[in-house]
Amino acid sequence: MNQRNEQVERPLQFVKVLSWSVMALILGTSLALSIFISKTAENALLEKQEQFGLLLAENLSHQVYTRFALPVMIRFGGISLSDKEQFKRLDQVVRSTIHSFKLHDLRIYARNGTVTYSLKSDELGKKGEDALRVKQTYDRATFNANIKENISKLSALFSLHHPRPGSIMLEAFYPLRAEQNLAVMTDNPIMGILEFEQDITDEYMAVINLERLIVALSLLTSLFLFVVIMTLMRRAERLNLERVEEKERLERELHQQEKLAGMGRMVAGVAHEIRNPLGIICSSSELILKRARKEEHPHTRLIEAVYEEAKRLSRTVGEFLDYARPKRPTLHDVDVGKVLDQVAVFLESECEKQGVTLDLLYHGHLTVKGDKDLLYRAFYNIVSNAMQAMGGGEISIRAVGDNGAVHVTVSDNGPGFTPESLDKARDPFFTTKDTGTGLGLAIVNSILESHDAEFRIGNNSDGGARVDMIFPAG
Repeated sequence: MNQRNEQVERPLQFVKVLSWSVMALILGTSLALSIFISKTAENALLEKQEQFGLLLAENLSHQVYTRFALPVMIRFGGISLSDKEQFKRLDQVVRSTIHSFKLHDLRIYARNGTVTYSLKSDELGKKGEDALRVKQTYDRATFNANIKENISKLSALFSLHHPRPGSIMLEAFYPLRAEQNLAVMTDNPIMGILEFEQDITDEYMAVINLERLIVALSLLTSLFLFVVIMTLMRRAERLNLERVEEKERLERELHQQEKLAGMGRMVAGVAHEIRNPLGIICSSSELILKRARKEEHPHTRLIEAVYEEAKRLSRTVGEFLDYARPKRPTLHDVDVGKVLDQVAVFLESECEKQGVTLDLLYHGHLTVKGDKDLLYRAFYNIVSNAMQAMGGGEISIRAVGDNGAVHVTVSDNGPGFTPESLDKARDPFFTTKDTGTGLGLAIVNSILESHDAEFRIGNNSDGGARVDMIFPAG
């Protein structure tokens, strides 16, 4: 059985490998696509936040110039943040502009990198930590921004807790300019460099959640496809195994039919040659036996033995011919119950000799289309085999009619079939008896096949042999 399973699975190994390869390809493609989509969404977020930061910087620059720089220059003639009143005015303008934008830090640098304004008063007049970027912003006179992450991407992706505020920051530098249409200058001079840090943790986590959803959907899709592929593979294996078993069964049956056909032709030829002289021997010995008994001849017992053996040999030859040249059934309405009763009556004396009791029970309409003589022979062979196998006990005969079909069961409380004999019980010339021809069940099987009936051989759960014959409706 294991070797057969291995042979069945071998042709599907390539398909299995291909399925796993396709699964790996689907999973890899799905993950790559999810990473690409996630990265695109992340870049879109960063671009959006940079644009938003640029708008914030431009608005703050405009507010500082129009609400602080221009009025202070008109009033004081110049800007000096060392003046407490000017510093306070600038602080009010800045704080009123950024109060709803989640800014953690904001600084204004002079050209040399000195902090001239900060939300933290202890930083005033000191050199900033990003003097190089301050200089680059002066030189390039453009807005530039970058993301500062206090938590790794993987930690954010797989953590179950929301990061604390300030974990992801947008740091931006922007040149504060004097506006030309409001100043007497012919250009837009840079008044200072604005630096601010904006908390974008919530926005960043929204993208992380989107990435989680994409990855989860990719994995679930891959898992679903894997389950579908494996289900199809298992179904294919099962169907392939069924086909192989069916092929093996058909090959066995074909081989058996060829073997039996050849054997049948040989047996028919031999039995035919034996039958005629054997018939002469039987009739002659019977006639001599009658005369010997009448005359009380001293060799009567020997003549009787010759006659009995000739009859037994004639029955054996008859069985050979019946198997080799089975009779075509003549179908009529046959009452299965009456045929079983005839078998019981005929075997009654034999049952008394062997200490066997017959228990018959019928139920329902038991009429089938069949040949009465052939069915009688089939039932007789089965019951007779049970009697010979038991050596005393009880034989149960049950017949049940249901919707036109008839189910006949013959079971006994004898030793039953051995596992080795179950597979060979229907084979011709197979017998476990010393004086049997092994054609009894083979003939029964042939008769039932000619009636399109199902023939099952097995054992009862509590011991003993069991034979089921199921005749179809009509």
